[in-house]
Amino acid sequence: MSRWLELDGAVNVRDLGGLRTDDGRTTRPGVVLRSDNLQALSDADLERLRALDVRTVVDLRTPTEVEQEGPGPLVAAGMRHVNLDLIPSWGAERAVPHEQREEGDLSHFYLGYLDDAPYAVVQALREIACGAGATVVHCAAGKDRTGVVCALALVVAGVPREDVVADYALTGERIELIYDRLVGAVSYADDLRTRALDDMRPHALSMRHFLDRLDERGGPLAWLTEHGFGPDEQAALRERLVA
Repeated sequence: MSRWLELDGAVNVRDLGGLRTDDGRTTRPGVVLRSDNLQALSDADLERLRALDVRTVVDLRTPTEVEQEGPGPLVAAGMRHVNLDLIPSWGAERAVPHEQREEGDLSHFYLGYLDDAPYAVVQALREIACGAGATVVHCAAGKDRTGVVCALALVVAGVPREDVVADYALTGERIELIYDRLVGAVSYADDLRTRALDDMRPHALSMRHFLDRLDERGGPLAWLTEHGFGPDEQAALRERLVA
């Protein structure tokens, strides 16, 4: 079955359920959705997400993005909104990253989230672990900030590394649609019009190298423990995510 959720007002929405874990179990569907910008959801989208019992929106955009674009219809409909800024030194004009090394490798940029905003990364995982109903995690494109948080959640759940990488790279199937949406948004239009579409395209090596470089720091679980998300909370997240 496809993990994509087809909505009118968002194009990069998928369920983190249905992935196999190292111990032969499967991640639960309907617990975490990952998404791009949620500002254009239709009434039909809202009804569908209510039916999926979405209760919390973990919004990884900068405060400037939230101010310019708004928190979105889910929040207006009464769902809990948690804004966690992973790039506190940036304004909205740089919210869609373009820095590239090693033929598209953005792993250095992703490590910057951990260096500059460890509290936000940990709190995003904590919101997933402690949430009731379903949680939707999103940023602008649903690729970079959302990709790192979801990758760490899947690693904690015990999903094999190559499957974590594959989930990250899956956004590439929707990159043209994502670009078309963001180039029409006030926060991103000027920046994106000066960039090639391929600047946004995700490469599996970015996530693979990010996790490899995190291994050089002791590994994802050790990093989380060092920053306050220890074995008990990791077990709670795993219990929430894995059937």
